[in-house]
Amino acid sequence: MSRTIKRGPPPKRPAPRRRQPVKKVSIGEKLVARLPVSEATVKKAVTWSITGLAGGAIIGIATWIGVPGMIGAAVASTAGQAGLRVEQVEITGLKRMDRMTVYAIALEDKQNRTSMLAVDLPAIRDRLLRYGWIADAHVSRRLPDTLLIDIVERTPAAVWQDRGELTLIDKDGVLLEPVQPNAIPNLPLVIGPGADRQEAGYQALLAAAPQLRPKIKAATWIGNRRWDLTFATGEVLALPEDGAGRALARFAELDGNRPLLGRGWMRFDMRDPAKLVARKPGMNQNHALADPAQMGAAVAPETDGAANAVAGDGGPESGAAADAAPGGGEG
Repeated sequence: MSRTIKRGPPPKRPAPRRRQPVKKVSIGEKLVARLPVSEATVKKAVTWSITGLAGGAIIGIATWIGVPGMIGAAVASTAGQAGLRVEQVEITGLKRMDRMTVYAIALEDKQNRTSMLAVDLPAIRDRLLRYGWIADAHVSRRLPDTLLIDIVERTPAAVWQDRGELTLIDKDGVLLEPVQPNAIPNLPLVIGPGADRQEAGYQALLAAAPQLRPKIKAATWIGNRRWDLTFATGEVLALPEDGAGRALARFAELDGNRPLLGRGWMRFDMRDPAKLVARKPGMNQNHALADPAQMGAAVAPETDGAANAVAGDGGPESGAAADAAPGGGEG
């Protein structure tokens, strides 16, 4: 009797292993791996950088469309409504200026008068410095309602006459204000185009002979290169282009030894450094005196119609005298 043998299912073969893909490492990851910080820290830094750039872009766009300005205006308006308004202006340092002029300059911007926070202090200072009298200015605010202005004024040094107009100027030639003919201050008078720009040089010239300063009535700038001085006694002294200070000091010395001014002379000419030429009204000839000690004879009243060259080179010379009128042309 045969036996039937039942066979079970054949054993399963193990499934072949799948090959794991090789992970590729980028150059960036290699660089990150070499950093002395963890990868998580680097990711945070990158995230914050991107966030910062985005925030900066948003702020830039907001600024471009005027959002901060609108916010500032709103804050200033709110402050004004809360009582921070410009109610007072305190001005210090004024000596000659009109106080109302400073008020007008400071409060020129009507839109910014209502709020202390809206007042543009640098803009006010710039406007003040454009005004001739003001050499410097300090502007500040004192809450809740006061604007403070401290002025440094310029000092008048002379009156400038040009084309019939009189103007007050300082030592640097800065124009201060017009002067009325019937109210000319007791200051030196400088005459002619460009004389205002020569004020510093003119002051240096007067310093060479301070004893003559009170006697000088006016100074005319001739040909944009030299001075004619007019004295209170009516004489005109023509100074050279070069060495004007030395010439004026020499004239002061001669006038101190033997008075020249107030003796009837009309014009003195020192454009030639070798001699001093003097002229009286109606005279048309010059005579040189060899000895300056004879100055007394030279300046004595003359009746013979002759002019004299004082402190000259010892020899006679002839020639027409220069025009004596202040501001006149070269002789």
